[in-house]
Amino acid sequence: MQKKSGLLAGLAMAAAMFALPVTSFAAQCGNTSAGFNEWVQSFKREAASRGVNPSVLDAAFSGVSYANATIRADRGQKSFRLSLNEFMRKRGGEAIISRGKKIKAQNAALFADIEQRFGVPAGPLIAIWGMETGFGGFMGKEHTMSAVATLAFDCRRSDYFTDQLYAALTLVSRGDLSPSARGAAHGEIGQTQFLPANVVKYGVDGDGNGHVDMVRSKADALASTANFLRGHGWRAGAGYQPGQPNFAAIQGWNAASVYQQAIAIIAAEIDGR
Repeated sequence: MQKKSGLLAGLAMAAAMFALPVTSFAAQCGNTSAGFNEWVQSFKREAASRGVNPSVLDAAFSGVSYANATIRADRGQKSFRLSLNEFMRKRGGEAIISRGKKIKAQNAALFADIEQRFGVPAGPLIAIWGMETGFGGFMGKEHTMSAVATLAFDCRRSDYFTDQLYAALTLVSRGDLSPSARGAAHGEIGQTQFLPANVVKYGVDGDGNGHVDMVRSKADALASTANFLRGHGWRAGAGYQPGQPNFAAIQGWNAASVYQQAIAIIAAEIDGR
């Protein structure tokens, strides 16, 4: 269990890092692997100047390399171009509904507690959980620090993923992300696939063990997802179908219209609405 003093120090570190604009980082981005190793060394110097402990940097970057698989995934996101029916078939919507109803019944106390705390019912949480990782069955195989560092180096969205890289360092510093962790291609973490900055901002210790463990703790992952939705305007008791108040929170989770619609449909079936 992480000591409280360590957690407070980690939060203080996060606050200090996020108070500094990442756009001041001047190292040259790139669209191929050329120059990546030099960029990493430049980034580490910049991060150290912002107060990141050199031992954290050395640990976090010990296994980092340019992630070609991440770049391929970033350039080839095609499933969101499907029709709603095609998307539901491809992502196993009916299977998520069927299994999700059983999971809701088996974990009734957990979902009741989460709804009481955050106002989010089981359906949307189970729909996201099933859609993202098959209820934790497959959370990705890419090296998380390499994925995030590669996208921070890549010119396409360098500023955005530099933010994510600093957030990942915060998680490493407080013991909530192993430097050797593996996850999805863009650096998403855990059972509901949070980007590092969202773990820092919305992560919840749902099982009370002193850590926010998005990989091994379904309570942490689901409570954090509910907190994310609440942070994006979720109102307890309001509807979440298109045109209803809480659909905007689902839109905050994923920008793809077909994904948003699928989550709303699956969630309504699971909740019996």
